[in-house]
Order: sequence, then structure tokens, then C-alpha cells
Amino acid sequence: MPATESAPEEAAAISRRHVRLRESLAEHDLHALAVNAGPSLSYLTGLNFHISERPVVLFMTASARPTLVLPELEIQKAKSAPVELDLFTYGEGLETWGTAFQAAAEHAGIDNNAVGVEPGCMRVLELRFLESAAPGARYISGEACMAALRMLKDDEELSQMQRATEIAEIGLQNTLPFVEEGVTEKEIAGRLIANMLQLGSEGELPFQPIIAFGANSANPHAVPTDYALQRGDLVLFDWGANSNGYFSDLTRMFSLGEPDDELRRIVEIVGQANEAGRSAVAPGTTAGSIDDATRSVIKEAGYAERFVHRTGHGLGLEVHEPPYIRADNTRALEVGMTFTIEPGIYLPGRGGARIEDDMVVTPSGGRSLSSISRQLGIL
Repeated sequence: MPATESAPEEAAAISRRHVRLRESLAEHDLHALAVNAGPSLSYLTGLNFHISERPVVLFMTASARPTLVLPELEIQKAKSAPVELDLFTYGEGLETWGTAFQAAAEHAGIDNNAVGVEPGCMRVLELRFLESAAPGARYISGEACMAALRMLKDDEELSQMQRATEIAEIGLQNTLPFVEEGVTEKEIAGRLIANMLQLGSEGELPFQPIIAFGANSANPHAVPTDYALQRGDLVLFDWGANSNGYFSDLTRMFSLGEPDDELRRIVEIVGQANEAGRSAVAPGTTAGSIDDATRSVIKEAGYAERFVHRTGHGLGLEVHEPPYIRADNTRALEVGMTFTIEPGIYLPGRGGARIEDDMVVTPSGGRSLSSISRQLGIL
């Protein structure tokens, strides 16, 4: 949880999440949710555990107090949680691990019941302990149950995401003076990271910045290389910062000198598609319709086959989380949802363009957390 909240406020926020989770469990016909170390565990307890060889699992049920299995060496951390937890610890001897899981499973009453897990997070390591401790339980996807909570951000969460966006924007502005002929993608990526850390970003960035020059910008998930910037190259920045665990994720386009006419044109088209997507955001609108809004602009311009990915993805404690802004997603947007809008056009061997903003659904429509210019910047 954000360090800026006072202990009582943090405890109250987490307690409200527990109430909502119990409602979500009932809606999804689950007796319990079993969550291992990661964003959802932090969201529900205020505690941060890294994935390691020592498993940590939280059981959340409709009635029992939150139950946490963890190594003995983490006991002091667990006791500092802003909410009360029932703790089951194990030592270094492997024979104690299964015993702790079995005791916790019995305490939470999960055997012979439906237990939700997060498929993208739960490892085989933890799952095997769960299966051994409660062999009669049915372990099924609890992604929708958890997403129903985390998709809707409260004011404190939005404040942290806004700060992460501002750190990212200022970090970029402080980096641009160093983008000159002959500099490499790796050098600019390193400088951007250093600038964001100096501005207060947490060290765990949402992802390593994508800095792509020239033809490399046609790869949506390019990795910075030793390629040296040349005049006429497009310059793509896809980057984000971390404020107390909450992420930002932005993309902006520049060029060193004037690009050729088609490269300039695709940046302009992508900007128009981005604007169409942002304008379409409103409560009740489907995620798929936002994808339609951006894709229609690019299709009309003749580049439909060069827009090769979805329009966006949810954003918060993870850089990719629900809701996903893609054509087949019929989920209706709700106030408090946060996600990216990032249409792109990619011309292999020449260059690509993507413009990305972080959006929050408001009662009156949508608001961009990002404000930095979306126009092609000539360096």
C-alpha cells in the first residue's frame, strides 16, 4: 500500500477491499481465493513479498479472517500488517512446509470447496502445496473475482498513478536534450531510467524502457540496442515510472530532424487514432468499442494491416491487467477503471509509430493522466 497513507486510512482501505472481495467470492461461486506473493497479496494485506523459493500464500474466504502461510523469517513483517491476519509459519526444514500449508488450509476450510487462484501468478510450487494440503478442493481461475476489485481504483490509487505519470513525463523531458546524432538506444534508456529514479520513482519499473530508433521502432516490443541515432530516424519512447507500487505507461514519438513524408504521416494518423480512442471513453461504453474507435481511423487511412496489437490494457499495480482494450472485449467500462490507449502503425524495415496515454474513466467520460504533447517532436 502507498506509504503516503496513514495507518488508520490504510487499514480502512484494505478492510473495504475485504468486504468487496467477499461479495465477489459469492458472485463467482468461490469459497476462497488463494493468492501467492505479488500485487494482489499486497492489495489485500498491505504487505510486500517477492517471489522466491520460499512460498507465501494468502487465503481469503467469506467468513474466516485472512490466513497467511509464510516462512518464519518473515514473521515480523507480517505482524506489521495494517489488518489482522492469522499466521501459519514454517521453518527451514522442508518437512515443516507442508505442515504449515495443511494447518492453514484446515483453518480456512478450503478442502472440498472451489478455490480461486490467479493463473498468471500462481506457480506450480504453491499449487502443489495447496493440492497436497486440500486434495478435495477444486482449484479454478479466480482472475475475474480479483479483477472485479482491482480494476476500480480509489482516490489514493489514482493519486499514485498520477504521480507515476508526472515522474515519467518529467523524466522524459530531462532526457530529451541528450538525444542527438550518434547516441545509442541503450545510452538513452540508461539516462531515462536514472532521471526517473532521481525524480522519486521506485526502483522496480513497470518494464525496461523501450527506446527504438529508425527501423527498430517498427518492432512494438523492441529492446534497446547499440544502434546509433541517425538524422531522419524516428525516435520512439515507451516508458513508465512507479509511485509506491502503482505504474504509468506512456509512448511518445520524436525524430532527429525531419523524417520522410510517410513516416511523418503515420505519426499523425496514430495521433488521430489516439484522440479518437480517448474521446470514446465513457462509463457504460465497452472496451471493444474503444478498440473500434482507434482501429477505424487507422483502417480508413489505409494501414489496417499495420496495426498489429490491441488498443490497450489495464494499468495499476501491474503494467498489464484487466480491462484489456481489444475488439472482442464486451466488458462495460466503469468509473475508476484505468487503462492505456496506444494505437500504432508499423512499417517493417522503415519505422513505426505509437502514441500511448493512461486513462481513467470518470462520471462524465474519460480523463488522461498524461499531458505531455502528443505531436511529433523534432529534435
